[in-house]
Amino acid sequence: MRSDLEKIDSFLQEHHVMSLATSAKDELSVCNLFYAFSKERLSFIVASSEETEHIKHIYRNPLVAGSVVLETKIVGKIQGVQFRGKFLELEDKELKKLYYKHFPYALAMNPKLWQIKVDLFKMTDNTLGFGKKIIWKK
Repeated sequence: MRSDLEKIDSFLQEHHVMSLATSAKDELSVCNLFYAFSKERLSFIVASSEETEHIKHIYRNPLVAGSVVLETKIVGKIQGVQFRGKFLELEDKELKKLYYKHFPYALAMNPKLWQIKVDLFKMTDNTLGFGKKIIWKK
């Protein structure tokens, strides 16, 4: 039987866009980002400009939350992952390689890459039964 983290990883590997929420004092921001995910490092890798509102928030408050969902109207197929973590400048060369493996065209744009170290996942997976939740904490 697969572990909870393996189930979450399998879902995340099938998708590539997340919604990310940031905050700084009384300001909020939500954005959508392409991502690659490393189960071994429990990290998302994303690209984003330092000029964006969410990155300006990150410099003041690196704690973030987000989600990745399967868009469907069929209740029995609903799946999604919510997460919390810390948003950092990416320094890990292996994670950079992983991002460019998923998005090779991004090499031409030379984007600034970031890492989200995850400390909590909550997966809803109705394929396992209505309202089935999987919680994983670091």
